[in-house]
Amino acid sequence: MTARKLLVVGNGMAAGRVLETLFETAPGAYDVTVFNAEPRVNYNRIMLSPVLSGEKTYEDILIHDDAWYAANGVDLRKGARVDAVDTAAKTVTTADGTVHGYDKLLIATGSGPVIIPLPGHRLPGVVTYRDLDDVDAMVAAARAGGRAVVIGGGLLGLEAAAGLKARGMDVTVLHLMPTLMERQLDPAGGYLLQRAIEDRGIEVICKANTEAILGTDRVEGVRLADGREIACTLVVMAVGIRPATALAKAAGIAVARGVVVDDQMRTSAADVLAVGECVEHRGACYGLVAPLYEMAKVAAKTLLGEAAAYEGSVTSTKLKVTGIDVFSAGDFAEGEGRQEIVYRAPGVYKRLVLKDDRLIGAVLYGDTADGGWFFDLLRGGTEVAAMRDTLIFGPAFAGAAPLDPTAAVAALPDDAQVCGCNGVCKGTIVKAITDKGLTGLDDVRAHTKASASCGSCTPLVEKLLVATLGGAYAAAAVPPMCKCTDLGHDEVRRLIVAKELKSIPAVMQELGWKTSCGCAKCRPALNYYLLCDWPGEYEDDQQSRFVNERVHANIQKDGTYSVVPRMWGGLTTPDELRAIADVADKFKIPTVKVTGGQRIDLLGVKKEDLPAVWADLGKAGMISGAAYAKGLRTVKTCVGSEWCRFGTQDSTGLGVKLEKMMWGSWSPAKVKLGVSGCPRNCAEATCKDIGIVCVDAGYEIHYAGAAGMHVKQTEVLTLVATEAEAMEIVAALTQLYREQGRYLERIYKWAARVGGDSIRAAVVDDLDKRRHYAARFHHSQRFAQVDPWAERVGGRHAHEFAPMAALGIGEAAE
Repeated sequence: MTARKLLVVGNGMAAGRVLETLFETAPGAYDVTVFNAEPRVNYNRIMLSPVLSGEKTYEDILIHDDAWYAANGVDLRKGARVDAVDTAAKTVTTADGTVHGYDKLLIATGSGPVIIPLPGHRLPGVVTYRDLDDVDAMVAAARAGGRAVVIGGGLLGLEAAAGLKARGMDVTVLHLMPTLMERQLDPAGGYLLQRAIEDRGIEVICKANTEAILGTDRVEGVRLADGREIACTLVVMAVGIRPATALAKAAGIAVARGVVVDDQMRTSAADVLAVGECVEHRGACYGLVAPLYEMAKVAAKTLLGEAAAYEGSVTSTKLKVTGIDVFSAGDFAEGEGRQEIVYRAPGVYKRLVLKDDRLIGAVLYGDTADGGWFFDLLRGGTEVAAMRDTLIFGPAFAGAAPLDPTAAVAALPDDAQVCGCNGVCKGTIVKAITDKGLTGLDDVRAHTKASASCGSCTPLVEKLLVATLGGAYAAAAVPPMCKCTDLGHDEVRRLIVAKELKSIPAVMQELGWKTSCGCAKCRPALNYYLLCDWPGEYEDDQQSRFVNERVHANIQKDGTYSVVPRMWGGLTTPDELRAIADVADKFKIPTVKVTGGQRIDLLGVKKEDLPAVWADLGKAGMISGAAYAKGLRTVKTCVGSEWCRFGTQDSTGLGVKLEKMMWGSWSPAKVKLGVSGCPRNCAEATCKDIGIVCVDAGYEIHYAGAAGMHVKQTEVLTLVATEAEAMEIVAALTQLYREQGRYLERIYKWAARVGGDSIRAAVVDDLDKRRHYAARFHHSQRFAQVDPWAERVGGRHAHEFAPMAALGIGEAAE
């Protein structure tokens, strides 16, 4: 019987696997011709990274050499591009005009790199990373040395960066998103990955929006949207791939994102199949090799007329950079009804996501040995309820009975390391407890350093104390921040500074958080602590703020918002009042009310109107009054000596100065000030967080008042002679509170906890300390005094104010 004619367009891994299966199952069934646009045989593209780094050669990654094609009677046309397909005539036309007929056609055109159309993207020195020609270009460029910039911090980008670094280049990775490989890793995994990449001497810049590639005759650098310029001689664009569908589309074959195929890998055209990265199956396109091989087996059976069906793939990911172990699989996003199991150790992060007692997602970093086992559980939909308690430890512990925690620690060998930071093993700790008569955690820290650094081993050390001392040991009752950690607020703050932790993922990983991303209690607190401790370095995380702070207005019971512009010291002008009146009319704002803080509140503003309202108020010179903030709210004043016959000092002027000094500052809780011009106290300064009562001798500074759910008169801090001294002490007092206060702790509660004597010693008695704290406050204000309304008017976080899609009557939900 005469063999049927099979034409294959493309010679990648998917096409090669189809042919392998075909020849193994029914050799001689087809007379095969392969058109390969590349001038070479089939090679393993996922091993391009070791070729780039110099760990392997092209010959090492060949899948099918020339002998294989000859042995199987395949007519391989190297460097032959197919320009057209005629599905009616059942022919293809190559670039040289030759027409070839077929009985069956297999389209395996793969994918192409996404090219960002930046200015300069066509300059010599700009390369992509998809095939051996790209690798050859990078290797050639690396011989000249210099700096390479890799745009894209995904799988391909990081592998390219590691390869170029291994070739001797200085390398910078620019990534648009906050963390690397955000599609394959959660923020905790991304943090560890970035640290490992940076440890290799590769610079990583996240949230980097590349604006242009610079150069005249060839690449000379890149410029970011924030104005930074990075000199370089090579730019690698590795920002994603796109199915190569042009040939199929021109032939009239159905194409969506990819060439549309059914479960048998058949396209919309008779006798035309497609496999690999170019296809779209059930709405999904794949860029990993495992799905391509699964498709290939089905395509081969379809070509042979055998029953087979491809039903989609569950994928897993590994990063091919030597020494960096990363694995992820399935769906690890947060969602209703999902639970997570998290394990952290120095350099190790494991997270399993469960739903309905089944594993649906996994992220592993540092220790990926059990990745395959987890993947099998995930793909098989295995019920894991019985092994849930030990699941995170892998198959070696699967199904084992949960251990008593103290007994498990007692059973550890003496050389088992307990404190990874300081390299302290169990035997050292137990010996110190018994030999030195230690009775508490602080004693163990002092004598062994165990638990003295990151503190994540504290529970383990405490279990050793229990196991050694029995009932004689009573653990300190420090309430943890939340269920995500055993550490209290003060310990977390101490460790953020001591370990120089500058991001939420860094805090969670290094301090052994029990959850992957924290909760509504700890995330806002961590966000504040990082803002306070690292001004100018840590970027505020909007998603860790409550809704009022995210939209910079207070939500009301009917879902509308209130808008309060700032009025310095309670002063306003006719122009400001006209602007407020015009805004109220223009946006049909139903209620305009004077507040207790000497400001005007516009109530009933629609969320989508907020930016326009702020724009109009901004034109009159008004900024956000931060009536929603855990920070400075108001400085209430009386008219003082300028108008009042009893006034002793210019209380209004001082109030304005204080408000202009302190606006924009974030603090553990809201802060309200008052300045009264005389002891008659018309500004009610003696129930504020910080109050100043002007007297003939100067300025009496008060603090720790309250007038909300709790009512408390202020305490007198000191009396000073000048405005300058008063302002310095207020700045120092505020900064001390910012650095010692626990999140959501008002000043009067903080003062009661730490004691008035310690506060007075720091900001009154010790001039050097006072100036130290005041200087830190002013330094922080350099980065904090940015009007959020103006930023939003300029388009920042515009998605917060975009209305949901307008639905017509026929589309509205019932």
